[in-house]
Amino acid sequence: MKFEEKLNQLGLRLRFNLGILSAEWTPQQGDRLAAWKMYIELLTRITTQALPNEVGNEKAALKSIYSIFDSTRSVLKEQGPNCIEFSKIAIGVLNQVVRPFTTKWHNKGLAGAFECETECKNFRKEYEARKSIENTGVPCAPYELGSRNAFVHSYISGLTVQE
Repeated sequence: MKFEEKLNQLGLRLRFNLGILSAEWTPQQGDRLAAWKMYIELLTRITTQALPNEVGNEKAALKSIYSIFDSTRSVLKEQGPNCIEFSKIAIGVLNQVVRPFTTKWHNKGLAGAFECETECKNFRKEYEARKSIENTGVPCAPYELGSRNAFVHSYISGLTVQE
């Protein structure tokens, strides 16, 4: 039995704190579907992969991270009012976790930062730090789908609670 089901049986609701927001979480089926779709989107992007110095491209990584906005909007539109609870988390994550990173590096990229080896190293360093749950204040739970990635964890926290 899922932990969430136990909570529901007891008439309890799951509370969570993402560091950027805290709320009571009572996901419905639409919330779970939206979270699963975002989970797949995030796991198939650079957001969950290492970006070692000898491979990859900073501009491409930034573009992939930025595309999370379009993916999230698509999922939210597709699920509509069936994912209100998920939308509260997703919009908070976009605006408080993803946007500061993409805004900073988009502006730096426009100024030529990705032509400078030092700035490329700075991007990778900040990218790796941002990916880590330990560096975001987002609490990690052992039931969470094996991800220690802050971008992914922020979206799926509380959705797949299992005993």
